[in-house]
Amino acid sequence: MSPCEVLPFQSEDAAFHGRLLALFAEFAITSHGFLPEETPLERLPDPYYAPWECLIRRLPASIEAHTIRAEIDALPMLSADRLSTVAEWRRACVILAFIAHGYIWGGDHPSEILPPVITVPLLRVCSRLGLPPVATFASLNLWNFRSASPTLGFSSLDTIHALHTITGTEDESWFLMVSVAIEAQGAYIIPVMLHALEAIQQDDYPTVTRALNEMSRCIGKIAALLERMYEKCNPGVFYHRVRTLLAGSWNMAAAGLPRGVFYDEGNGNGQWRQLRGGSNGQSSLIQFIDIVLGVQHSSCGNSRPEKVTAAGQSRSANCSAGAAAAGFHEEVREYMPEAHRRFLEHVSRILPGGIRKVVADMHLAAAENGITSDQLEMQNAFQGTIKALAGLRNKHLQIVARYIIIPARQPNDAVTKRVNLATASSSKRTCPMAAAGGQLAELELTGTGGTALLPFLKQTRDETLIAGAIFF
Repeated sequence: MSPCEVLPFQSEDAAFHGRLLALFAEFAITSHGFLPEETPLERLPDPYYAPWECLIRRLPASIEAHTIRAEIDALPMLSADRLSTVAEWRRACVILAFIAHGYIWGGDHPSEILPPVITVPLLRVCSRLGLPPVATFASLNLWNFRSASPTLGFSSLDTIHALHTITGTEDESWFLMVSVAIEAQGAYIIPVMLHALEAIQQDDYPTVTRALNEMSRCIGKIAALLERMYEKCNPGVFYHRVRTLLAGSWNMAAAGLPRGVFYDEGNGNGQWRQLRGGSNGQSSLIQFIDIVLGVQHSSCGNSRPEKVTAAGQSRSANCSAGAAAAGFHEEVREYMPEAHRRFLEHVSRILPGGIRKVVADMHLAAAENGITSDQLEMQNAFQGTIKALAGLRNKHLQIVARYIIIPARQPNDAVTKRVNLATASSSKRTCPMAAAGGQLAELELTGTGGTALLPFLKQTRDETLIAGAIFF
């Protein structure tokens, strides 16, 4: 089923269709899900912003030539006040986020200070969009692609390409576009599952069963797209080049940012910020699936960073046993577009505990009242969907092993002179006991989002399986 295909129930249930359209308008959801309805703007129309546009187009070459910081320092101070449409604000966010990461990570040593010429407009733009001032999944993926054939939708990997990359490599573009294709592929499951949430409250179990089976098929298609990562993204290029330049400033002391980055606003003003880099953990689609199914996550990744507001200001929050603070999955919602964040909160209120709670209650009641064939079919469909989602997360673990764990054992002489996420991970990854056994100290490998990679991803996978452990 195409993400753009009209779903059968839409014509049968005009009232639901009307509610759906209103909901999508309120929360900036489109026929492509969390992607924009049309391909993102490729250039800001106002010539005033030409300095930004020129720099973003030569960003990879400037980083390679070690001139990026001098070029950014020479930029004029431009105001964001001349931006008008949502597409323009998003375009500015993409440009400034890439340029900021180029400045921070584009030298032999990371820069602890982001100059006012980038800080001031970046803060303004991100505040408008409800995002922290750092490269996020939205700026790297959702708003950063073109399509050679929009009529095919955005799930065709062979017809979409990144507008911008920080390395200029096809590997990076492919890496980013796999996530875009996944978002597009999963778009149609949003109305399907919203309809299921209404149906389950009316004890319409056959409709819920059909929706769960459709979600299982959708997850299978997403997994197939994820497996295509291998086609055009080289693990060595990703680990040693792409990953190092897209890292955030949280948990990056070993990489040279013990206090994070100082966002210099000029005239003696500014603030130190420790922010996560962009990661697929910031995908609203995957969190939507978790919420609907009732998959609960307590994972904190590594130790938690200071919690950020939409403007990127931080406030202390600890992640420890018994702490009331939210886990990683809730915390990274602060890195999603504000409307999408509100959408997830809305969905979580429709059916607290998700479909899992209904299935669990049904199972408990069955001991006394028995179970109908419709209820049994829904339970089986739920179990199948949970298995599909756990399988997807297993594939993600395999990707991490191939693109991060294995390359971490193979230092690249071309980049070891730079102090960045790769060199920091390489220096941190082994301890005496691990070295003696020839094994990787997995706890020390850090993702661009600041998480301890393998422990975090394994726990997320295990929490998915736990959601299905109702009948044991």
